[in-house]
Amino acid sequence: MSSPSSGPGFSFNKQMLVRLMIIVVAMFGFGYALVPIYKAICEITGINVLARKDMKKEDVLKNTQVDTSRSIKVVFDANERGEWRFKPEVNTKTVHPGELITVVYEIENATSQQASGQAIPSYLPMKAAAHFNKLECFCFEQQKFKPGETRKFPVAFVVGNELPDDVHTITLSYTFFGVAGATAQVDTGLKSN
Repeated sequence: MSSPSSGPGFSFNKQMLVRLMIIVVAMFGFGYALVPIYKAICEITGINVLARKDMKKEDVLKNTQVDTSRSIKVVFDANERGEWRFKPEVNTKTVHPGELITVVYEIENATSQQASGQAIPSYLPMKAAAHFNKLECFCFEQQKFKPGETRKFPVAFVVGNELPDDVHTITLSYTFFGVAGATAQVDTGLKSN
């Protein structure tokens, strides 16, 4: 009588187990590699400009030279989702590549409740996003508002000198929306018992 571990069936099962383990390891490796592959594709194509990291102020300013031979029209757009009033103080500004510019956006919580919101930027044309470097922006974090509160937020930016010559207008568009579940964090100065 032969033992259960010594037949042709066991050898086949052992080979199948090894193959399946190789497939599992390969699938895990492929899944793990998808994140950097996705980031690289988005960075190359400019598809996911929302995830683009803005440069540090020191990095932008240390090699910046203003190119006064070129003028770029920057259009400021504001859209809100929910009970907000949101607008830029100026609609357009003509800038030179390399020039440090600051514009101001005004946001109002138009409700009678505490609220938190966040702005998401987008750029047109998309290829300009890689050359639009925000040094200061309210979009970097959630903003907390008391009921009916209105606040002004600066956006400091530099349009990079490497901006393609065929780009003459850049639209910086923000969409401001409420963040659910974050409203209780606003400090109104009122104490509850």
